[in-house]
Amino acid sequence: MKNVTITMEDAVADWVRVEAAKRNASISRLVGDWIAEEMRRQDAYEQARRAALKFETWGSTAASPARDEQYDRPAGIR
Repeated sequence: MKNVTITMEDAVADWVRVEAAKRNASISRLVGDWIAEEMRRQDAYEQARRAALKFETWGSTAASPARDEQYDRPAGIR
């Protein structure tokens, strides 16, 4: 664990002090948990974004099947 000093406006410090008390936690623990949660959220978003960019639709390749092949029809029957 690392100790970090942060600077915030008085009103913010008052608010976070009350929030920490409501949760029976220290300000340090509360802020650390919030930052860790944001890190996990951003990591999950980035993983989902990468997966979405890798996704290819059926018709996106040059070797997509002909229309008749897509619908299991003999050639020439419409």
